[in-house]
Amino acid sequence: DGVTSCAVSLLTNSMGVQGNADPQKIIQAVKAAGYGAALAKTSNGGKTDSCAANGCKTGNDGGAAKNATQDQDPLSDKESPVLVSRLAISLIFLVPLMYFSMGRQMLGLALPKFFEGNCVAVGLVQLLLAVAVMVVNKKFFANGFSALFRLAPNMDSLVALGSGASILYSAAVLFLMTEAVAQGDSGKAHELLHDLYFEGAAMILALITVGKTLEARSKGKTTNALKSLMKLAPKTATVIRDGKELVIPATQILVGEIFVVRPGQSFPVDGTVVEGNGAVDESALTGESVPVDKKAGDKVFGGTLNQAGFLKCQASRVGQDTTISQIIKMVGEAAATKAPAQKIADKVSGVFVPAVIAIAALTVAAWLLAGQDFGFALARGISVLVISCPCALGLATPVAIMVANGVGAKNGILFKTAAALEQTGKTKIAALDKTGTITQGRPRVTDIFCAQGVGQQQLLEAALSLESKSEHPLAKAVLQKASELSLTARPVTDFKALAGSGVLATDQDGSQLLGGSVAFVQARLEAAASGAAKTFPQEALAAADAFAEQGKTPLAFARANKLLGIIAVADVIKEDSAAAIKDLRALGVETVMLTGDNQKAAAFVARQAGVGQV
Repeated sequence: DGVTSCAVSLLTNSMGVQGNADPQKIIQAVKAAGYGAALAKTSNGGKTDSCAANGCKTGNDGGAAKNATQDQDPLSDKESPVLVSRLAISLIFLVPLMYFSMGRQMLGLALPKFFEGNCVAVGLVQLLLAVAVMVVNKKFFANGFSALFRLAPNMDSLVALGSGASILYSAAVLFLMTEAVAQGDSGKAHELLHDLYFEGAAMILALITVGKTLEARSKGKTTNALKSLMKLAPKTATVIRDGKELVIPATQILVGEIFVVRPGQSFPVDGTVVEGNGAVDESALTGESVPVDKKAGDKVFGGTLNQAGFLKCQASRVGQDTTISQIIKMVGEAAATKAPAQKIADKVSGVFVPAVIAIAALTVAAWLLAGQDFGFALARGISVLVISCPCALGLATPVAIMVANGVGAKNGILFKTAAALEQTGKTKIAALDKTGTITQGRPRVTDIFCAQGVGQQQLLEAALSLESKSEHPLAKAVLQKASELSLTARPVTDFKALAGSGVLATDQDGSQLLGGSVAFVQARLEAAASGAAKTFPQEALAAADAFAEQGKTPLAFARANKLLGIIAVADVIKEDSAAAIKDLRALGVETVMLTGDNQKAAAFVARQAGVGQV
């Protein structure tokens, strides 16, 4: 009563409940169902007063969350190491068990002399090894029988019934073997040896543990995508209070408060620039590799990186309201929603386990009515239970959705719901962002135009001397090109960077160096030459225009009021972009490229990648 809706996320081990029910009653109901639960931790470090508000942390058994502390990381992978240990120990006992049960028959391996002709000893060893595997995997029996007693059998119930029945039946056969040996009927004892199913019981436990381990590891890899998103936002922030800079936890920033971000630091929250100029890498949020120039009045977002410049900002959205927090929330909610296929699987799973148990019982009854002895009939009934244990119905569907959401988030693809993820198979049009998706996301030097009488090395050395002092992102492309050619920068003095325009400095020989946009360098040269257009050759302007039409950024460089040349920088397409787009078209998916570039530049990239529309 009091619950209107409920959603459980396997990804974050959490349960969101909407309604006005008492949280403690919700927790009691969860525990009564065989699971564990505890109130989730809020963003300010306290506990929620309602499961409806922020959800409950859940565990996969009654004690999983009972002892949970509120500072535990809900995305920490504590399950995989435990399962790996269980699997390793299970295999240590399973291998000799298989040797004693099937080594002679399947591989022709001889048993130690002590066991030759001693079938009871062979059976006892198998019993001990099987019990060891059963003890290691006792969790299946605890969960399975607990669910069975609540009249809500699950997959663990099948495992517990199948393996448990196999061990009990085999133990009974071992008792009959012992009795036959005591009566001197060794022939009957050896016949009964073939009716032992200890290895089957242990094998199914080990196989299910393998499946559980793979599930946990897949989940662990998926949660890493969320963790990487969470790590984008810094833990601390520098704020200005009473005219002084203070370093405080990022969670304590208030809306309207002024904070500062220096080069190399990430923005702790969303806000608006109130003072300063900078270049911000927003690729984590937008996929755009080229940093965005920021000035007073521009918006900034938590988790993005300030690459150049000092920025003073006013916080507008903090805590769970920041853009990066909303993205993380969206990924988590997508994992909690259910796709139509998963809803069908849930409905089928609800009747699958009882149906399997009923079929197993009918199998036993049918063989008994057919005149077979009880041992034969029971073995066939156990086979029905065992073969149904690793059913993928209740496991593969949720794990597939969970992993797909995580991999998508890691690669910058977000699904609002699991249903949207399922619908991707029916996609007819794929809209692709240009920068960082079709292209590499890293600017590189693509073309070099040298003015008359200027060599390429001379141009690059001048550019290197200037850009080695610059913090602008495009400067890295020039530095990389110079590094490939093993060029070294000449020392310069009086370096000055003009935001949004270019840079200038004085070379060691006293001549002035200029670098930056074509308009900036052209204006400087023409001003120095009293407006003489010949200082910037027409062929250089034509080359710059041609580069721009191809989506490249032309950078002009000059020395002593004379143009040295133009270096074109561009974000080239990825090596596999054209192949990927070709594969999409082969699947009948039409591709569309989205970009803010001019039409000619966009069309040039589209032709290279094979995109259908721009």
